Amino acid sequence: MFHPLSLFVGLRYVRARSHGFFVSFITWVSLLGVAVGVMVLIVILSVMNGLEGELRDRLLALSAHARVVAPVAGRTPDEADWERLAAAAATAPQLQAAAPYVELQALAVHVPDMLPVLLRGIDPLAERGVSNAAGALLGGRIEDLQPGSARVIVGSAIAQQLALAIGDRLTLLVPGVDADGTPNPRLREFEVAGVFQVGLQDHDGVLVMGALADIEALAGGDSRARGLRLRFTDALAAPAGAARLQGRLGADWEVRDWSQDNANYFRAIRIEKTMTALMLMLVVAVAAFSIVAMLVMVVTDKRTDIAILRTLGASPRAIMAVFATQGLVIGWLGVALGVAFGVVLALRIEAVVGFLERATGIRIFSPEVYAITGFPSELQWGNVAWIAGTALCLTALATVYPALRASRVAPAEALRYE
Repeated sequence: MFHPLSLFVGLRYVRARSHGFFVSFITWVSLLGVAVGVMVLIVILSVMNGLEGELRDRLLALSAHARVVAPVAGRTPDEADWERLAAAAATAPQLQAAAPYVELQALAVHVPDMLPVLLRGIDPLAERGVSNAAGALLGGRIEDLQPGSARVIVGSAIAQQLALAIGDRLTLLVPGVDADGTPNPRLREFEVAGVFQVGLQDHDGVLVMGALADIEALAGGDSRARGLRLRFTDALAAPAGAARLQGRLGADWEVRDWSQDNANYFRAIRIEKTMTALMLMLVVAVAAFSIVAMLVMVVTDKRTDIAILRTLGASPRAIMAVFATQGLVIGWLGVALGVAFGVVLALRIEAVVGFLERATGIRIFSPEVYAITGFPSELQWGNVAWIAGTALCLTALATVYPALRASRVAPAEALRYE
């Protein structure tokens, strides 16, 4: 009997217009505060998810999902070891493609300037299977990297710093040491066959790519400079696939996936997302405090009603339920509105930002400054669920103190001066 009564009275209090202006004002502020906090949090996390996805795509544009190299400690692998590695990797589950590569630290020289670079030798045909964007990003010149061609493709930042153009000559110097400890640098002149631009300094300002055989000759027979680049069916499943492959290969080889090679990027994004979520959740917490203040004032205003309900047989638990119902309706309505508007805005964020840019004449992400010029948004329903759940819990907790206070109102004391 008491639970339907509590729900009925609580809903009547929500719809009542007899509250003072200040109480009604705080009620609307609380509802809007919860809605705005939830909406903004959904939109911001969706945009950050989109930016994370954009960063991941750019990082993987010219990088493999995983790579296999010889460990620093241990014996130097010979040609037979590399053949056995390729055969073992080919049978790995979810593996889509594999390609050999060579990587060296080198010095790029274009008189009068020089720049430290990462020199990577690739097999053009195999590289297309490992990096599906390789052809487009390398300006369609990846086929020029044939063995013996002495051609390289450089990042746009390298080309700018060294004043390179297609057809220019570039000298690459690889430091080396003889068996007796005598320095023996190896150098060779290459022709610039193309310039690529990914939009990340780790590629555009560091990477120089050439034919596998040409770069391997510069390595001076150093087998540890070699490796195998792998591509799995799903980039997000690559860490698990790399771990399984590591278990099969044992300690003779080291398997590193893209999340390990770029751990600093994604650790920074996770920290930013966590701190942003915590700060924006404070908006919901402040709105919850407003619900506490509003309900306390309602309890004070309804002391006579509480006393009458108690004299008619309502228990303290029923009185608590009355004001808990009022607070939950207000808080959860705000959460529902916030989720609805947040989801719609997150799905249409680029159109909204485009409208604001046209209306104000201000470009938020100028292409002259930022590599990413749009607002990529990736709505993840898991994020929506925990945001809504946390907001619901906060608003539910906000009703506890006012409801307890209402249940402790003494009927005789409340009716003494009525």
